[in-house]
Amino acid sequence: MTTEHPILAPGVAEGPEFTHVRTMFDGDRATAEIGAKITALDAGTCEGHFTIRPEMCNGHGTAQGGYLYMFADSIFAGACNSGGDLAVAAHNSIHYIAPAFEGDVVDGVGITRQAWGRNGVVDVTLSIKGKPIAEFRGTFRVLPSKPQNRNA
Repeated sequence: MTTEHPILAPGVAEGPEFTHVRTMFDGDRATAEIGAKITALDAGTCEGHFTIRPEMCNGHGTAQGGYLYMFADSIFAGACNSGGDLAVAAHNSIHYIAPAFEGDVVDGVGITRQAWGRNGVVDVTLSIKGKPIAEFRGTFRVLPSKPQNRNA
């Protein structure tokens, strides 16, 4: 039985080993707000895409970098959580290579490059029609339990 998820494409992350990833993306209002769709997810990898809307563009007429960063971070989250453990970002950075414009479909591919102990490194490449526009690298830390909201 396939369940509709706002971020996960049909057939993605349906196995029991991805329960916490489904829960994570089901509650991810930021990724849903930009219209991102995760199209593939497996242990250590995540792929997806989103389309640059007019309100995502800056005064130069290009995609504001924060939207690209947010999307890359979402792909990173999918990759580092796909192994079955709860993982969060410890540090990440992005290198912008080329601009994206209104109407462009930005593809993202995240691959876990290294994992040791409770740590790991994920590289995310953002591209448009196969041409790289940004490279993101994130380090993650596996946590023993979900962080709690101190204000709740």
